[in-house]
Amino acid sequence: MKLIIQIPCFNEADCLADTIAALPTRIPGISEIEILVIDDGSGDGTSELATKLGVDHLERHRTNRGLAAAFRTGLQRSIEEGADIIVNTDADNQYEGADIAALVEPIVAGRADVVIGDRGVDTNAHFGWFKRKLQRIGSVIVRRLSRTQVTDAVSGFRAMSRKAAQRINITSDFSYTTEMLIQAGRKRMAVVSVPVRTNGAVRPSRLFRSIPQFMASTGITIIRVYAMYNPLRIFVLAGVAVALIGLAPLVRFLWFYMDDRGSGHIQSLVIGGALLVLGVITIMLGALADLIGRNRQLLEQTLERVRVMEEKVDAERAASGETKVRALPQGNRSATL
Repeated sequence: MKLIIQIPCFNEADCLADTIAALPTRIPGISEIEILVIDDGSGDGTSELATKLGVDHLERHRTNRGLAAAFRTGLQRSIEEGADIIVNTDADNQYEGADIAALVEPIVAGRADVVIGDRGVDTNAHFGWFKRKLQRIGSVIVRRLSRTQVTDAVSGFRAMSRKAAQRINITSDFSYTTEMLIQAGRKRMAVVSVPVRTNGAVRPSRLFRSIPQFMASTGITIIRVYAMYNPLRIFVLAGVAVALIGLAPLVRFLWFYMDDRGSGHIQSLVIGGALLVLGVITIMLGALADLIGRNRQLLEQTLERVRVMEEKVDAERAASGETKVRALPQGNRSATL
């Protein structure tokens, strides 16, 4: 099996060497280990350092496009390079590189499609009290929405099989962690957690400026992704709630109407009727969104089949000795190694 360890980077020249040095060179069940660095528009020489360190693959974004975009680029490149297993780790050496062996073991053994590294949030000495509580609450929410048993939902230390990576389609601009889990759970992938060790933080997070900003961005991502896979439930619940609120003024009007005092309470009839109609429209929008969601699922299935067909074509070209030409889309990647 071929393992590719992808490392998204943004101005990580001070930490990248230590991170790469800690990565394992041999893992039971793995025949090849390669390193992929995704430079997300760094201006401190991260790409040049990665080249000097001898990484196997390098992707560069011309501008900083965010962690989710770097993660997407890494998955695409890893698949193109023939990875059977893909591990994602942070460039700031937060995770213990030696634990990659434990991370990939469930996939090598055929027990899992996706493996999440559990940092032991409740007892981790590197986390403050507030961060522990926040991580615990967030993991409980994501667990229920994704229908998985993951205990550390926002851990970036994760492994996935090739087939799982081909089925994951990240759309978020903020972070991939929660969206990937919800997708994996809703697509009935086998997702497990394994305990991993962490190192102390060497700098503040570059993903967010403050806890409230992180909470807001993560919350929006969770709602958007959940609505993408469960639009009918969300819209029906919202529509029923609005309709029930609308029934209150309608009942009030009928009460006074039966008592021959309805003429003075027309506003209740108008407000109640408007809310009732709004509730029905919301439910109808839910049905429409559900149909759109079904079409999206068909498109995802088509995309998976296209990827499989591309692999077959590449394999046939390799067997015939034909050189594969890779096109670099304008504004996407500036260089590859």
